Amino acid sequence: MFKIAKAELAAPFGPGSLAMSDSDSNLLYQFSFSEGWAGDMSNGVIKLGERATALHGLDGPECGLLSMMRSYDPHDRAHILELFEQAATSSSTFCYSTTIVMGTGQRQPVFCIGESNGLEQKYAGSMIGVFVFPRFKLAPGAHLHSQP
Repeated sequence: MFKIAKAELAAPFGPGSLAMSDSDSNLLYQFSFSEGWAGDMSNGVIKLGERATALHGLDGPECGLLSMMRSYDPHDRAHILELFEQAATSSSTFCYSTTIVMGTGQRQPVFCIGESNGLEQKYAGSMIGVFVFPRFKLAPGAHLHSQP
């Protein structure tokens, strides 16, 4: 899944529409964990959280896009790079899902939802987002779904 859209919401969220009950958050935590990230387009640095840094196989929380993507399924990299390029040229929201190929050969699914803004000035702007990691890993060579 690779999606990008203009940053404007089609319908604004109503009061309380984003509220989660305790049971919703407990259920979400049972099946996944999430971690925020931020990118500075003036210097190309992406800052990841501690877990995302480890799962992406990086030495530190600050990296470039290509370093972060190095651990992704090779078949998805071009699509994800295209999403980030589009988001860097026009304020937008985007999402993607892929798998991180770990050194052990296991594959960790990851979902990313993000937004770019502040692109009105040359060499400015930022991105923010969240990674969602399901609490399971796939065996080497396994995929989330079969491809036609």
